Amino acid sequence: MNHVHDVEQLRADVARMTSEPGEVTPPSPSKTMRMAWRDLVRGWGQHELWLQLGWQDIKQRYRRSTLGPLWITIATGVMSLALGLLYSMLFQIDVAVFLPHVTVGFIVWGFISGCIKDGSTVFIENEGLIKQLPSALSVHVYRLVWRQLLFLAHNMIIWALLVLIFRIHLGWNALWALPGLFLLVLNGVWVTMLFGIIATRFRDVAPLLEALVQLLFYVTPIVWTTQTLKAQGGEVEQRAMLAEINPLYHYLEIVRAPLIGHEVAAYHWWIVLACTAVGLVVTLFAMKQMRFRVPYWV
Repeated sequence: MNHVHDVEQLRADVARMTSEPGEVTPPSPSKTMRMAWRDLVRGWGQHELWLQLGWQDIKQRYRRSTLGPLWITIATGVMSLALGLLYSMLFQIDVAVFLPHVTVGFIVWGFISGCIKDGSTVFIENEGLIKQLPSALSVHVYRLVWRQLLFLAHNMIIWALLVLIFRIHLGWNALWALPGLFLLVLNGVWVTMLFGIIATRFRDVAPLLEALVQLLFYVTPIVWTTQTLKAQGGEVEQRAMLAEINPLYHYLEIVRAPLIGHEVAAYHWWIVLACTAVGLVVTLFAMKQMRFRVPYWV
């Protein structure tokens, strides 16, 4: 429990201040990688709690609404249809090809942006529960990622309609979207935890992330494609290659490409796996250093 870790930290600090010169004081049990990892494991073990809280968030948001969570699907569908038709005419791309690209891109982007933006305020918004509920800090992270996954599941109805309307041939290749989705969720956990801790300590981070996400939307191939730019050649082709520096492009591709009948190049997987490993290590280090201070910061 968080308050137990806080007491242990206080005792360690007192022992360190009162120790004789040259005396070795054991490190605080709260500030170890083992305790950081244990928080994630304990939070996962309390799955009944965060599953129920995440579902309750959906019900609360659309309480007294006739269509309920279907408004999520309608809003995403209308936006995808409008931008898909507009940019398909501007880029002179077949709607049957471009609209699924835009729509699935929007669906996946909704999950990514939700984890970043909502993740920055996840602990601030759960101040009461953090101070009163004896649970792992990661419970609130799992709750948010679960909620974003429910949003994504609702939006997949649009993808199913597009498959039927445009008769997209999927085959067994579509199954690659499952490990891609798993990696997306795994990254959602560390992104939410990391930004949640940092933004709780530094309150200016949340609005900064919101502006950054808006910028990343335009530089990520969602309403445009790298293939279209590369086909123009010259400097435009070089700029298209620069778009691949954006790691979010690779996260999109490992899920989007299989769902629209395309193959995923191997380098997308390697980049995502590398980013996942680095992100998890950085997050564990941040949890090790600052996790036990979150109840004081909220």
